[in-house]
Amino acid sequence: MTHVLIMPRQGNTVESCLIQEWKVKEGDAVKSDTTVCIVETDKATFDVPAGADGIILKLLHNAGDDVPVLQPIAVVGAAGENWQAALGTGSKNDSHGDTEAQRTLSQDASRRDAEAQRENKEYIETPSLREDDPIISPRAKNLAAKEQISTAVPGTGPGGRIIERDIKAALANRAPLTAAAKAAAAGTTLPDTGTGLGGRITAADISAYKTGGVSDTAVAAGTVVGIAGEGAVTETPIKGIRKIIADRMIGSLSESAQFTLNASACAVQLQELRKWLKNKGEPKKAIASSAAEETEPVKITVNDLILYTVSRVLPSHQYMNAHKIGDLYRTFERVHLGMAVDTPRGLMVPVIRNANLLSLKQISAEAKRLAAACQNGTAKPDELGGSTFTVSNLGNFGITSFTPVLNLPEVAILGVCGIELKPVENSDDDECAFAFAPHIGFSLTINHQVVDGAPAARFLKALCQAVENMYLQLASG
Repeated sequence: MTHVLIMPRQGNTVESCLIQEWKVKEGDAVKSDTTVCIVETDKATFDVPAGADGIILKLLHNAGDDVPVLQPIAVVGAAGENWQAALGTGSKNDSHGDTEAQRTLSQDASRRDAEAQRENKEYIETPSLREDDPIISPRAKNLAAKEQISTAVPGTGPGGRIIERDIKAALANRAPLTAAAKAAAAGTTLPDTGTGLGGRITAADISAYKTGGVSDTAVAAGTVVGIAGEGAVTETPIKGIRKIIADRMIGSLSESAQFTLNASACAVQLQELRKWLKNKGEPKKAIASSAAEETEPVKITVNDLILYTVSRVLPSHQYMNAHKIGDLYRTFERVHLGMAVDTPRGLMVPVIRNANLLSLKQISAEAKRLAAACQNGTAKPDELGGSTFTVSNLGNFGITSFTPVLNLPEVAILGVCGIELKPVENSDDDECAFAFAPHIGFSLTINHQVVDGAPAARFLKALCQAVENMYLQLASG
């Protein structure tokens, strides 16, 4: 009995998975627990087992394909079994029947046939074409005229007629034109590539191609003679995790009223505490009174201290620790703190659960564990969802201000910026009215649909005060 292996759903919010690598090939014998492929989502990578003993009869997708969840990806069965029949009628292990891919192919074929018949009819019923005109449909002719492309292309319509899809195929293989180049391209043979951005053909390229040299316009514009184009251009399809991130970012901006506030806090105590913790294992009187009290350095980072402080300030401002879902505004007592992590696969946001109940050391350990899991692709779906507030830290890159994008359905996200010197009033030295002190910047984005500017400013002010008084913050727990 054949078994149709479907793309598993890796979490409630996952709509598709990218096949990263096939571990088997058609004809290989597998056990039910044999890993047949590795798939990735916007969250992590996963092994997909065969699900049944047998032979790999058919792999339905290639590595790199982005496949919707619950859609067939392979067929396992006995040697000689008809895998096509399995997809057509389903199996005991799969009740999804015909595949979406088959339905799509059938619909595409029907659409193409209908298009060809329609264009063929248009051609037959249009008496305006002269006998010496190429055998081309009016739609194809109009498109060719609009895009300034030759109609001397192979026809795939009935009787070899040139139809619209033939012109579109030719356009796909032609370098794009600038607006000026389109106006100058009428009746002209075009070069294969141009000197514009991304290989675009410019009006100067057309002029140069006509004369076999460099146009006056190109020379006047300072084009370097003998060097065509801007160098190698690499095109990468936006799919998989990158596409999901792209869709979520535009969705976040289109579905919420985002508003960003910027502030800074004196980072003197923050830096002193970070240095103290870093040197805790050294035999200094200010740190340890005896050799028995000496310990290994505590690896607490500035980001750990910020995460800890945020987790302590949010419970007093629950309107920031909240979700907006449709017309529902939901606030949370506990802080499930998301932290943006940059990985080779894209941005990921693991969640520190119940952060307001954890100690500084616990938050630091959990943050490092989750970041490592994201980096190596072993983070679990449950670790990558359900945050109530997110922190995104770009301070290590020297960023002084930015606009973080909301991690919907959250109503706020905190951007942590770099530390820089700022002038402050000097009360210790009457001879100099001002001195310079390190300050850390914060950029807070809110959903103005449910959080107004003044409440957001009060939260940001409370956070800055907590950072400026880190010793008191830690002492109060």
